[in-house]
Amino acid sequence: MSAPALYDPYRVCPSRQLLDRIGDRWTVLIIGTLEDGPLRFSQISRLIDGISQKMLTQTLRSLEADGLVVRTVYPKVPPHVEYELSALGRTLLEPLEILRAWAVDHMDEVATARAAALG
Repeated sequence: MSAPALYDPYRVCPSRQLLDRIGDRWTVLIIGTLEDGPLRFSQISRLIDGISQKMLTQTLRSLEADGLVVRTVYPKVPPHVEYELSALGRTLLEPLEILRAWAVDHMDEVATARAAALG
């Protein structure tokens, strides 16, 4: 008989799950890429260095499921699909800009701390 699972408030806490989503590096990059308007999958892929097709697909699907991104399919041949930020997704732009500005302002200090930690 196995031991009962311990209660982990971080696994079941909805705010923790949401913070994990919006704190994900690909999410942050996709949200920033879509800031200026709708883009096709291939355009997003070209603009985000290092993201695989699989990871882009998974992240876009998750963002759509969370209501942060809207996927629009235009009935053409071949199909034309665009992704854009929803109204809810646009509310993330300001806090993400604040984090970006913080990173730019403090990247030298972080680099110094990392170098010191490596010895």
